[in-house]
Amino acid sequence: MSHYYTLGSIPHKRHVQFRKPNGELYSEQLFSTEGFSNDYSLLYHTYPPTIIIKTDAPIDVSPEIAEEKMLKHRSLEGFNLKPESDYLQSRKAVLVNSDCHIVLAAPQKSMTDYFYKNADADEMIFVHEGSGTLKSPYGALDFSPGDYVVVPRGTIYQMEFKDDKNRLFIVESFSPLRFPKRYLSNYGQLMEHAPFCERDIRPPHRLETIDQKGDFLIKTKKKGILYGLHYGTHPFDVVGWDGCCYPYVFSIHDFEPITGRVHQPPPVHQTFETNSFVVCSFVPRLYDYHPDAIPAPYNHSNIDSDEVLYYVEGEFMSRKHVTRGMITLHPAGIPHGPHPGAVEKSIGAKETKELAVMVDTFRPLQLTKVAIEIENDDYVMSWAE
Repeated sequence: MSHYYTLGSIPHKRHVQFRKPNGELYSEQLFSTEGFSNDYSLLYHTYPPTIIIKTDAPIDVSPEIAEEKMLKHRSLEGFNLKPESDYLQSRKAVLVNSDCHIVLAAPQKSMTDYFYKNADADEMIFVHEGSGTLKSPYGALDFSPGDYVVVPRGTIYQMEFKDDKNRLFIVESFSPLRFPKRYLSNYGQLMEHAPFCERDIRPPHRLETIDQKGDFLIKTKKKGILYGLHYGTHPFDVVGWDGCCYPYVFSIHDFEPITGRVHQPPPVHQTFETNSFVVCSFVPRLYDYHPDAIPAPYNHSNIDSDEVLYYVEGEFMSRKHVTRGMITLHPAGIPHGPHPGAVEKSIGAKETKELAVMVDTFRPLQLTKVAIEIENDDYVMSWAE
């Protein structure tokens, strides 16, 4: 995140004395996800952010793998995942590899008695259904359907939901999640050809400094283990911060599609990238305008990546029997394309209203036991109709 931002009160210079009204020093914290060599922020706490008063027994929450190797198209009915009250317990990894975990969640209640920190992964939380606020030391981030909520690893946060009807599609990335480099200038500004700009990025607001001592549980995940760390001061005791590393929201509805005379390849839909996978947004758009154009995507071989598509809303011209929240997995090594009849049917169509999120991973994905429970076994034969 290269867009500089600041909230609250900060000193004129970095790493200098910054005192409270009573003369005591505020506690400065440098927050960066790649050591001292990349984007960072400086936060000023009322108390040192290091006061651990006790710890709980660790819990193994690593996903249970059902299939390590596969060469078969798969489909998961995401909305068949049953809702659960607790936010963390509702999060179920369905597709995983050493670079990322793809997670579904249907939490019913807000986080009220604990905080959460993912110490391993940046989190991209796509809000399919529900609305509310993500609270962190940086302030508040309001979210609603269609929002990507991006949380840098190590950020302490709470999710506050407006009601009990929430559906989330989450990607945990073990390498930093960024905007595509080709969208950025040498100095980090989103350029004119990018499908979104800084105006579309919603940074935290409503910074509330909570000056409290007590027992505050921060559930922290590291290497598949959930640790219960109890701190003696409230983690949201920040009076001000500035920098380029912080949680933010970007709405899929603010993604401006790139179209052409003939069918455009998937990279025109790219929204985020990492060292090991990319994320694309498919949004309502006009179809190709060459007189002989075929709007349906051409058959293509996934030789170097597994393709995951999460269906959100609308009609999907290239697929039959699509349901909301469905996930399709087309693994590397075998070609895929439109379902039978979709190519001819697409000719002459002027626009699409589809809404979907795609994740292409450069290493093979594995199915978890949760994925098997919600799998549509007939999907692999749907091209034989």
